[in-house]
Amino acid sequence: MALNSIFPKAQRTPDDAAEVISLPADNARGESVQRLQIGLAGLGMIILLIGLAQVVYDRAQLSEAETVPAAAATVAPTVTAPVQSDPLAEAGVVPDLPSEPAGQTVREPAIMPEEGTAPRP
Repeated sequence: MALNSIFPKAQRTPDDAAEVISLPADNARGESVQRLQIGLAGLGMIILLIGLAQVVYDRAQLSEAETVPAAAATVAPTVTAPVQSDPLAEAGVVPDLPSEPAGQTVREPAIMPEEGTAPRP
């Protein structure tokens, strides 16, 4: 079994001192066929991977469409008073507040222009 080298051997002709590189014709054709086979196999693998990814994607969409949404509560929610948080009171920094309210201030109704004491023009 003969081993083919990647680097072709240079052959010298007796009458010419320049190196001449020669490749056998069947070796070049065999390499090109092998490269073509590898390229086609690579393209086939890419197409198979894309098809597999499409199948997985379709199955995920189908299973998500069939899933039941989160279960709703079976008991009616109770309404609670909203908790008011006072961060200053929680931290202990509260101004001195009187123990009893000072009392209600009585507001007088606003004076309307037709009820005023100003002379009419």
